[in-house]
Amino acid sequence: MKTNILENSGADLATSLRIALVSLLLCGGIYPLIIFGFARFVFPESASGSLLRNQAGTVVGSRLICQAFSKPGYFWPRPSAVKYDASAAGGSNLSPAGPEVRQRAMQSVKDFGADPLRPLPADLAAASGSGLDPFITLRAALFQAPRVAGARGMVLSDVETQVRRHAAGRQTLLSNEGLVNVLALNMELDAMQKNKLAPRW
Repeated sequence: MKTNILENSGADLATSLRIALVSLLLCGGIYPLIIFGFARFVFPESASGSLLRNQAGTVVGSRLICQAFSKPGYFWPRPSAVKYDASAAGGSNLSPAGPEVRQRAMQSVKDFGADPLRPLPADLAAASGSGLDPFITLRAALFQAPRVAGARGMVLSDVETQVRRHAAGRQTLLSNEGLVNVLALNMELDAMQKNKLAPRW
């Protein structure tokens, strides 16, 4: 009787191990490879990280991850609670009514040169949940256009045309005016001027 119990236990253990190994192979190997291969075939750009390259072919970032810009000749992104560090994505977890958030918003108003006659668009004063939102609203981009045009020595209408072109077709439920990818727009302006300004990257 005792021998039968041990034999059955051994058989159950062997069966369990085989099931575990097959499950590991299917779920940890074959299935991810199938999904990855499908994504590479159907959505090659997204599966590769939505990378953006400069005129020299060098990867300068991802279309999906925000970067910090501070030079006046470039459009600036939304504030980031993680200092635009992609390895530490997240919000500040501060209360929207707290003094720290108010202080940060007031600093943004000052940095962007806003005033009562020219109020700052809300997204330029508030960080996103991840701190890495690569988009700003069309209104936020147009707000910055005079500064960018002046720093680059470009005609304002030319800069605004590029802004609107980038926003076209990117309407969302939260913004029917369109969204602008900051990195892509800055790269396009550099390309238009043939790197007349020293590039950010």
